[in-house]
Amino acid sequence: MILISDEIELTAIRSQGPGGQNVNKVSSAAHLRFNIHASRLPLRYKQCLLNLSDNRITKSGFIIIKAQNSRNLEQNKFDAQKRLEGLLQNCNQKVKKRIPTKPTRNAKKRRMDEKKKHGDKKKLRHKPVDF
Repeated sequence: MILISDEIELTAIRSQGPGGQNVNKVSSAAHLRFNIHASRLPLRYKQCLLNLSDNRITKSGFIIIKAQNSRNLEQNKFDAQKRLEGLLQNCNQKVKKRIPTKPTRNAKKRRMDEKKKHGDKKKLRHKPVDF
């Protein structure tokens, strides 16, 4: 899925962390904002994005991505857009429905035997009872 560039707001901000001579002068990190409600995405994508439990998605429906891995602003902008596309690709995947299964009779028997052995091992730790 290709995103429309007029729906994405990219701004340059200063990166965090140690820098050197240009630390307070160069804005090399990219800050991406994407409004889910105002976008032209299909309704199922919007609902999927709003239902995700991702800390990059605000309650008001904005996706905020901060990219600062590279020293280059253009590379950070590209990285932020790739992360947004990754979020959208997560919504494109269908979730397989889980088919519930039951343990076999033998598996239940093995489990009960293991529990019995474990209990017997613990009983051996008790003090012997004098008659």
